[in-house]
Amino acid sequence: MDVWIGRDGERHGPYTEAEIRQWLASGQVSPTDLGWYEGLADWQPLSVLFPAAAAEPDESSPPPMPDTTANALADTASFGKRLGAWIIDYLILLLPLTLIGFSMGAPAAAEHFVAQLKAGVDIDQAARAYAQVMRPVVLWWLLIGFAYYAWFEQSAWQATPGKRALGLRVTDLDGQRLTLGRSLLRNAVRLTNVITSLIPFVCYLAVTWTAHRQGLHDLLARTLVLNGAAGASPPTTRSGSFSA
Repeated sequence: MDVWIGRDGERHGPYTEAEIRQWLASGQVSPTDLGWYEGLADWQPLSVLFPAAAAEPDESSPPPMPDTTANALADTASFGKRLGAWIIDYLILLLPLTLIGFSMGAPAAAEHFVAQLKAGVDIDQAARAYAQVMRPVVLWWLLIGFAYYAWFEQSAWQATPGKRALGLRVTDLDGQRLTLGRSLLRNAVRLTNVITSLIPFVCYLAVTWTAHRQGLHDLLARTLVLNGAAGASPPTTRSGSFSA
């Protein structure tokens, strides 16, 4: 169960139930802090949600929110799950990309290329003619793929459909939702790797040896791919509204 904590009009989380209970017992969060999890109609004090774990409230200033960066780093997605998500996204994109290819003459260009080779036309000349026809097609393919990843990864899902299907989300180094700018940067690096033909050898295989399973695009954009789908957005607290 994912739990959000509300304090002074700010939303923190989500955290696991075990983390909340541990922090309540140790005094790292106050029993008077508000909590919410999916299914609740409104925010409730943590002492109400977790009465057995709540410590006596501290009358002094409230304790700082626990630093969950280390926990986020420890929950990074494996290369296998990321590869599986990529395959799902590839299959989803295959239909619109195929339709674009057909509408822009890609099959006819391929047939013409093969016919020229059979007719004995110089292969370099045939390849240049084929590339000229395919250049705008490939450009559209790249733009659609870029928009697909950049939009979904900064959305409330924090994930493409493929990542969400496998229970993954993309975050910054603090485990928070990406801004549009950071999502664009992350996927611009991926796009550059596609264009320069470095993918997947640099962009993705780095996941297998970097400390926090980050690809090149993650390292440069300072992002993580974590296990666990993004939680539902909690309601505003009684003490004020949260900023987006």
